[in-house]
Amino acid sequence: MQPIILIPARFGSTRLPGKPLADLGGQPMIVRVWERAMSSGVGRVAVATDDARIAAAVQAVGGEAVMTQPDHPSGSDRLWEALQVLDPEGAHDVVINVQGDVPTLPPALVSSVAEALHAGGTDMATLACELHHAADRDNPAVVKAIVSWNEPTARMGRALYFTRATAPSGEGPLYHHIGIYAYRRAALARFVSLPPSPLEQREKLEQLRALEAGMSIAVARVDAEPPGIDTPEQLDAIRRHFS
Repeated sequence: MQPIILIPARFGSTRLPGKPLADLGGQPMIVRVWERAMSSGVGRVAVATDDARIAAAVQAVGGEAVMTQPDHPSGSDRLWEALQVLDPEGAHDVVINVQGDVPTLPPALVSSVAEALHAGGTDMATLACELHHAADRDNPAVVKAIVSWNEPTARMGRALYFTRATAPSGEGPLYHHIGIYAYRRAALARFVSLPPSPLEQREKLEQLRALEAGMSIAVARVDAEPPGIDTPEQLDAIRRHFS
């Protein structure tokens, strides 16, 4: 495999406008994420953005950034445009999508999702970890991955569904989906060509478009999730971490 790691970073945000440029211990958030992706050693890393200030922040530390259209309906569409600019000849056969708001991302998770794609032989791969907090079970903001594990204690499995509901029912663990993806290049091309699917629109979960279209998603089980930043309180907590 010849992976490229792409980090979509949009300036606009309903709750936290300019979030990628939020200062975290002297560096913008997007630079902290870029540093983590680079530390993984998995492959080339670039930021795909709609804002020249974000691109400039990345380039100031020696990173690679590409400007994309501001009106993409999803991060996957932004990735696809960036890929055409950065790699028109198709040298990179795997695309890894790392979200731009995970500045404490363990670099090992990038390796894990790449390995899951390779081992699973699937169109896509992603990650999940077991839920341990009772409040998360019924929280619709905590997306659950319903996975057919290769065996009960396996670290690899196949995604059956993703939902904001508490599922599956009955006794047993639930798994929190971690929004890091690896795509085979042809799978990403197909994915962005598909219209939004009914279940995707109902659950507001983009990955359901792939499942409804019959695409396969491998899931690697990891021990913990990196905290994302969606609220001012979460941003304050991360700032304390970096200070």
